Amino acid sequence: DKAPLSKSLLLVPSAISILLALLFQHYQKFFAYNLQAVKEDFQIWRLVCGRTICLDLKDTFCSSLLIYNFRIFERRYGSRKFSSFLLGAWMLSALFDLLLVEITQYIFGITINSLPSGFLGPVFALFVPFYSSIPRVQVTQVLGHFSITNKSLVYILGLQLLTSGSYIWILALSGLISGICYNSSILKVHRILCVPRWVAKIFSWTLEPVFSSAEPTNEVRVGMGATVDIQRQQRMEFLDRQIMMSQVAQMRRQRQQQGGMINWNRLFPPLRHRHNANYQDHRPSEQGIPPPTEVSEEQVARLMEMGFSRGDALEALRASNNDLNVATNFLLQH
Repeated sequence: DKAPLSKSLLLVPSAISILLALLFQHYQKFFAYNLQAVKEDFQIWRLVCGRTICLDLKDTFCSSLLIYNFRIFERRYGSRKFSSFLLGAWMLSALFDLLLVEITQYIFGITINSLPSGFLGPVFALFVPFYSSIPRVQVTQVLGHFSITNKSLVYILGLQLLTSGSYIWILALSGLISGICYNSSILKVHRILCVPRWVAKIFSWTLEPVFSSAEPTNEVRVGMGATVDIQRQQRMEFLDRQIMMSQVAQMRRQRQQQGGMINWNRLFPPLRHRHNANYQDHRPSEQGIPPPTEVSEEQVARLMEMGFSRGDALEALRASNNDLNVATNFLLQH
């Protein structure tokens, strides 16, 4: 839902890759990422074919799962901005591929004639905004020391993709560098390498109706689960954590009645009780209320992606003075 570009990137290249692997093996040579043919024979078309379709089904599977998880950026940024990021990362990573191959040959004396094919550079580039903009929420712990978060599965998939080939580290490094360049707006790359508005309108009129999906009504997404089963498991773990937090809060209230602890609920009243009748009857006058704190819509969107409602996210950010980590912990505890 609301991610037609991600759906098209997941379905079309995967279908072509499966067909090439099972039925049309003799056409695979046209999709090989042959750098020697690009540099010596000027076969520039190989940069397009070789950097779009995976010839290894393991790479196809891992990259498809990563694109499915990264669909959150298309929902957050919009299809045009998301496609601009992919286009910029794709073009920059092609340049960095050639540079890294030349550097490797100059320093280590290793001649690299071909690289793994597929849409791998932009996929690795998406790890940059994923690391910097997706909040880290702990789901559970292994052996009491190793934390499992909502981002662990994505990093494991990236590590699996990284270890699938001998020279795929070049694609990973060039993708990360291009993602950093585009995400940090170095040399105004995001303004130069972008999809024109008229092109985005043409694709929205022609391809978006084909790949668009109906909005789900019976499932509520929690965190970054890749499947419905994982989302349900995360939801149950969040409910278990909330029950534990309520038990801890009850013990704290008992100690507070004995004068042993600070009553934090006086400073941060629970969100679920802020709008009930008793609270409205005893709220202070409007003249004594300070002006509300400006809330960042981006942080509100991040909290909503984690499963919280917009009202709770607004209240938590105002109570924590726009501190995302404090607001997240506050919502999990209340």
